[in-house]
Order: sequence, then structure tokens, then C-alpha cells
Amino acid sequence: MNRTLGVCYYPEHWPEAQWVEDAARMAALGIVHVRIGEFAWSRLEPRRGHYEFDWLARAIDVLHQAGLRVVLGTPTATPPKWLVDEMPDMLPVGADGLVRKFGSRRHYDFAHDGYLEECKRITLALAKAFGAHPGVAAWQTDNEYDCHDTTLSYSPVSKASFQAWLQQKYQSPDALNRAWGNVFWSMEISDFSEVELPNLTVTEPNPSHVMDFRRFASDMVVRFNKAQADIIRAHSPGRDVIHNFMGRTLAFDHFDVGADLDISSWDSYPLGFLEDRSDQNDDWKRQFAHAGDPDFQAFHHDLYRATSKGRWWVMEQQPGPVNWAPHNPAPREGMVRLWSWEAFAHGAETVSYFRWRQAPFAQEQMHAGLLRTDSVEAQGFHEAAQVSAELAALDGKLADSAGKADVAIVFDYPSAWAWQIQPQGREFDYFRLMFDFYRTMRRLGLSIDIVPASAPDLEGYGLVTIPGLFTWTPALIEAVRTCQGYVLIGPRSGSKTADFAIPDSLPPALPKDIVDVRVTHVESLREDTPVYLAEGGSFQYWREFLEAGPETENILTTEDGVPGLVAQGNRRYLGGWPDQGLLYDIIMRLSSRAGLGTKELRDGLRLRRHGDHVFAFNYGATAFDLSALGWTGAPLLGDLVLEPSGVAITPLSRAGS
Repeated sequence: MNRTLGVCYYPEHWPEAQWVEDAARMAALGIVHVRIGEFAWSRLEPRRGHYEFDWLARAIDVLHQAGLRVVLGTPTATPPKWLVDEMPDMLPVGADGLVRKFGSRRHYDFAHDGYLEECKRITLALAKAFGAHPGVAAWQTDNEYDCHDTTLSYSPVSKASFQAWLQQKYQSPDALNRAWGNVFWSMEISDFSEVELPNLTVTEPNPSHVMDFRRFASDMVVRFNKAQADIIRAHSPGRDVIHNFMGRTLAFDHFDVGADLDISSWDSYPLGFLEDRSDQNDDWKRQFAHAGDPDFQAFHHDLYRATSKGRWWVMEQQPGPVNWAPHNPAPREGMVRLWSWEAFAHGAETVSYFRWRQAPFAQEQMHAGLLRTDSVEAQGFHEAAQVSAELAALDGKLADSAGKADVAIVFDYPSAWAWQIQPQGREFDYFRLMFDFYRTMRRLGLSIDIVPASAPDLEGYGLVTIPGLFTWTPALIEAVRTCQGYVLIGPRSGSKTADFAIPDSLPPALPKDIVDVRVTHVESLREDTPVYLAEGGSFQYWREFLEAGPETENILTTEDGVPGLVAQGNRRYLGGWPDQGLLYDIIMRLSSRAGLGTKELRDGLRLRRHGDHVFAFNYGATAFDLSALGWTGAPLLGDLVLEPSGVAITPLSRAGS
């Protein structure tokens, strides 16, 4: 695989006389891919039907003549003012019932058929104009679906579309009433036109109602993306279709969107995300303020690699301070390089930096680029240049893909929606639970694959974890039954039916030959009232009362005598949310039973196996001697003493595995 670097560029922001120099500097830096155009609708079509594509054609020509490959974005994340004025009902409506106005970006409702047709029209015009251009190597659809919480809209347009979606799904009001349990609180309907949107209710709406609204909203994103992808493929054959996802963004099913992409990408902002998306305490945030959380980026690398059959990029890599987090520190020296190499370790084809030059105007003027506003090279530029030189030196020496990982974790977007709808406890959050499991496996030096619950392939993994799953599918049940590795299920997995009801057989709703256990009732816990286990450790936030069958073995028991972890063959059911130490012990013991080599890594040190090599990354503030992990000989890249922000690569045979 030819690993490449990219950059995001906005030719419309700069004098045309500057484009040639910019392109030459990009090429000299080692940039290969340049993303352009994703916010340029007002320049491409200043008034209806009046296309001004000449400037874009010249920009693509300049980049192509410099040997660069263009990723052309569709501009549909920023509909122009004239279009909003033509169809003001395209604007989204928040859960508070207020219209979200023109004046920034992403000001559209996914369910609006008229806006969808406008997006198809501009996409078709661009695809016809540039689809065969030799400089266009790929396309990006729209930009950052759900950024600024824009998947859910409570507009009259969404209401009508939701009613039609429900009619197609249920066919009759009686079927909907039964599925939702509408006999409760006299919520029964006699016509689909009576269905309201689940906002502005006196108290919580029916969870089944909200769950279907979340499914509908996700389907609208899928529909929107597919419409553009189909047009691009028809008029620009041979070019990859890409979208750039975000971090901890769960409002739509990325697996469903990814099915219509050639490449999934995401926008990686380690310092911004540590500030505004981390559940860790302030001590942790201070410790990694200039490095980023050691596991957050890796989690999303693995997640988005799973959404498009293994092909993925980083479309926007943070190169310096950002502008949008509560606090915006500068990366520690070497971290831009580390983040880039970590993406390649997880199988990225391209790492693209945002942006080429810092903008001196508008909303993102405080967001750093590879160049300062005066075109002087910023720190990120020099680190990108170092990565470029290292990629050239290692060309052909690394495997084309990361390969199958040691362990797997099953991930499911509907589960995230379900526990937002009915958390049952303030702290119960699907991403947080999932990330606890992921982080724990990373702290043990394990490489991880993320597997969709909707299409599970568990073959070949020594350990599979399934935390917090909303509901089972027959395919996932069968995959668990036939999995030869250890399977750790729970907590809260299988606790609902697809219609958001408690299963007749009680959770976890699994056949007895898989694990014979029932959850009779649950409790959510204050942070300061954990449930302790007799063997040590505790359950935090969530605890289940298990009734285990005769074929199971109690592995852990709470101090009040309730089974906490039960075993049946190679399968385990966990009846609570374990604290960090307890989860670490459980994963370590199961990994040992599975014959997986683990490493006890300190905070900040992380490993990733890639083919027949191992990568090491030091997010911490002090050096670490890798020989303590069994590394021998000179690494292929870096040194045995791994300095802060350091990266090292060594053959698997010399990594003490």
C-alpha cells in the first residue's frame, strides 16, 4: 500500500496568483492528496443556475500540474443564502422547537426532499464538469454529517417524512400501537398522521417512539449520502467516494453510511476532543493536555476502518491549536508526527492535515494550519515533512494492512441511541462503557478490531467483548455460539427487544446453551455508592441481579451474595459495570486463558501490531525503555528509549511477543 499525506486547501480564500506557489510547496513537502471545494457553493453557483466553475477548474489544473491528486468535495454542507430564501422550510428545527437559522453551516434538514434534489443537482453538475478530470482522484460527500448536532430535526418536514416512514414500516396504526405499547398512558393512534415528533413533551416520551425516530433520522442521512455517491459513481468512474466522519458522533449509523462509501475517513482532533468529548477527570486532562488521550484516536481509527471494509483515511488531522474547544492548547513537539504514524499503524491509507494555511478571517481564524497566516511554516509543517521523509524511507518495508487483531469488540449505533433514550442512570452512556473496555484492552498491549453487531464475524479472535448491546440479532447469536475464542458479554446486553420492550425471557435474552443466566432486576448507582465484590473490585454506575442456571459457574460474587461474573464454557456474562481495576483483571485473565500475549503498559505508552511489525507510541511526558517490554535490537524507526512524543517500529520477532 502506498501511504500518503494530504492537506485541506481552500483556493477560494486566497489570491489566484498564490495558488501555483502553494501547490509547489505542497508537492515539495510530500503532500499527495489535496481536498478542496466542500464549502464553496456560493462561489460555484452565486445565483440559481448560474454556475461559475472556471475558477475551480483553474485550481484543479494548478494542483494537478504540480503532481497533486485532488479530492473534490460536494458543497452541500453550506447551502447559500439564495437557496435558503427560496425554500426556508429546509432549515432544521432544534428539539426546543426553534429554527436553526442561516449564518454558519450545516443549516439543512436531511428529510427535506426539495433540498435533497438541490444537492443532487449541484453534485451532478460538478460530476459532469470534473468527473473525468485526470487531476480528480476522489470525491468527498458533504462534510461531517451530524457536526453541531444536525442529524435530528424536529421540523414540520421531518414530521411528515417520519409519519410516511412509520407507515411503510408498520403498515397499520394497530401494528404500531402494539409495537410501541401505546396502550400505556392512552397513547394509541388511529392514523399515522396523528404521530407527533418526540420533543417538547411534558415528561419523557415513549422510548419505542424515540427509538424509531432515531432510526428514521439515521436512514435520512444514509439516503442523503447515497444520492450523492450514486451520481458521482455514474459520472466519475474509477474515483473513490469518501465521507469524513467525526469523533464520538453517534447520531446516525456509520456502518449504514459506510456501505455506500469506498473509503471512510474521519477528522482527528486529539486535543480538542480531550477537552470537549472525554469522560476522564481533570487530572487526566491536565496530564495529556498537550498530547491527547492515548486511546481516543485509536478507537476511532479502528471504528471507521470497520465501516467501509477496511479502507480508511484521516481527512483532517490536527496540526496545531484548534479554535472550537473549551480550551485550545498547542500540541507538544512531536505529537503531530505521532498522531500521523498512529493512524498508519491502524491501517490508514492517507493522513490529511487541516489546513494548509491558517485563515485570517471568519469563524476558524484561530485554527492553526501547516502555514501561519503570513505563509511562514508552522510547527505542524515541519512534523509533516518528517513523516513524509520517514514514509519514503520505509516504503515497501511495512505490510499493506494492519491485519487481523488479537481481540474484537462488538459496536452498535442503535445501542448508543437506546441508552441515550433510557439511560436509567445519569452516568450510563454507551460510548463511555464501550471506551472503558477498549481502553482496558489497549492498556494490556492488545490490538483491537471493532466488529458491527449487524454483520458480525468473530472467527479467529482469542477474545471478543460485547458490552451494553441493546438487542440481539440471530446472526450475532449464532456468531457467539460458534466463536472459538472467549466471549465476554454484558452488562446490559440483550436487555431489550427491537421494539424497546423487556424480553419475555428476561435479559440477556440468550439461549441457555450459550449462557444460562437471567437478569431479574437492575439498579443504577451513584458514583459514591459502588457495589463491592468478594474477590475485590467493584461495580460502578450499574449493577444487575443475576439468576444463574446449573450449567454456569460463578467466577465473581458481590459482597451481598449475588453472582457478578458467570462462566459457561468459553462464554462469560458480566452483571455490572466494573471499575477500572476490576475490568483490567477480568480482561487480563481471559486474555491469558486465550493465549494472548499481554503487556502491562503505563499510562501514555501504547502498542499496535501491524502485519509483522509492532508500533510503539509515547503519549506520556517521560521516556520509556522498550527493552523492559522485551524489545531487542535497533528498531526500524525510532530508538529503544522512547522519548515523549516518540514513535518506534520494530519487527514482531524483536518485540518480545
